[in-house]
Amino acid sequence: MSGVQSIERAFAILRALAVGSAGVTELAERSNIPKSTVARLLSALETEGAVEQIESWGEYKLGPTITGLAGAGSPGNNLINAARPHLWELNELTGETAGVSILDDGEIVYLDHVESTEQVQIRSWTGERVKPHLVPSGLILLSHLSEGRRNAYLANPLDAATAKSVIDPELVRQRLDLVRQAKTVWVYGELDEGINSVAALVRDHAANPIGALHIHGPAYRFPAQGETDKVATALADAAERLSLQLA
Repeated sequence: MSGVQSIERAFAILRALAVGSAGVTELAERSNIPKSTVARLLSALETEGAVEQIESWGEYKLGPTITGLAGAGSPGNNLINAARPHLWELNELTGETAGVSILDDGEIVYLDHVESTEQVQIRSWTGERVKPHLVPSGLILLSHLSEGRRNAYLANPLDAATAKSVIDPELVRQRLDLVRQAKTVWVYGELDEGINSVAALVRDHAANPIGALHIHGPAYRFPAQGETDKVATALADAAERLSLQLA
């Protein structure tokens, strides 16, 4: 194999990993490269820090060399790759969909999800934008904005998505004051009456809020009876570990 061909194939593997973590077999399928070649190139890329192996399940993800370079120009991509292992852990713990989101231009953007494997699933929200006062990720991120930015958001009409949506500006303001002091926040059926969700804050290296981890599932089964505190604690721990990782 020529040097140019090796470089082309290495970049094909990196592009495949940009979609999400994967094992050797899946990477071979994504990149259309023989498994033996993928394994050899992964070893070389790992030496350079371009990829790293997730020990708990043997998959590979983009390494610090690549995510550091990408993060300088695209923090969202950096957050996605850093969050992925934590999303898998939360998914395995709860059986429900776990995701990561950011506040962008006054809206919550769902960057990535690890979907539930249950027979009854919620449609994928990856890439969707929603109003932050309707979802826990939005509430926890709004609560950490400056007072001026919070007031600017609340000065606009707040639309309801369901009968449970809280849209009175004063009630939302009071809610944000409480949320700011909490590690997690639950929302029950305010974006969709059939969905309950919980979120926790993620901070960057300077301890600034940059995003949120969340878990959501069908209201009839999530959270399971007696599991509310357990789920919230696991989510808060995952968000704390991710924040330390980003730091």
